[in-house]
Amino acid sequence: MAADLIPGNNIDTIYFDLDGTLRHNRPSFVEALTSFILQLGLPSEVANSRQAHRWLHYYWAQSPELINDREAFDKDEDLFWVNHSRCYLLASGCQSEEATQLAPDLTQCMRDRYTPEDLLADGVPDLLQNLKQSGFRLAVISNRINPFDEQLEKLGINSYFEYSLAAGTINAWKPDPMIFQHALKEMEVKPGHAVYVGDNYFADVIGAHSAGMHAVLVDPDNLFPEADCAAIERLPDLELVLAA
Repeated sequence: MAADLIPGNNIDTIYFDLDGTLRHNRPSFVEALTSFILQLGLPSEVANSRQAHRWLHYYWAQSPELINDREAFDKDEDLFWVNHSRCYLLASGCQSEEATQLAPDLTQCMRDRYTPEDLLADGVPDLLQNLKQSGFRLAVISNRINPFDEQLEKLGINSYFEYSLAAGTINAWKPDPMIFQHALKEMEVKPGHAVYVGDNYFADVIGAHSAGMHAVLVDPDNLFPEADCAAIERLPDLELVLAA
């Protein structure tokens, strides 16, 4: 699946996404949703809907729908998540009435029974060590509200990065090019000399490209076969793309 769309050997700085790229939940959010949807009695083609998985990536990439929902449910987090479940079920192929009926139950399952483990993606320490030894500068850009250095420290990888940026600290959220431009300026890096590595095509690839950066998409399930960038199944495969 790896594809080399990075021309030449001018990359000197690698920016990583955090959640879903460097670190994962086990089970993942999608895995939990799939399990609970099956338990609600819906067929497997609904529970395993690729379209719904793509919708999640789209929705959380600062989509107009997300912005509108945050405004509409600003004072009621419970209703926000019930609506989120309803939209996910609709994207999965449920009819409107069925999605509306099941959304509260799905939300309750996620709230009461989803307690994921926080862990690094496979091969991350070795990858970061190899990249560092090869002379790359490494950094992290995340759509989190607050700084996350403490979590990087707990995961044992903070020392590999010379810079990290949480979107909430500058009020610019991927895919807004401003967050990428801010990080480039802070590190004095030219856009064409940097690559952004992430798992969300809508937030990470489109955002990086809009800032003039290269992008690599980590897409183990091939959700985005149309991606106009290098795509890899596993994060350690990044070395193959950079070496090509």
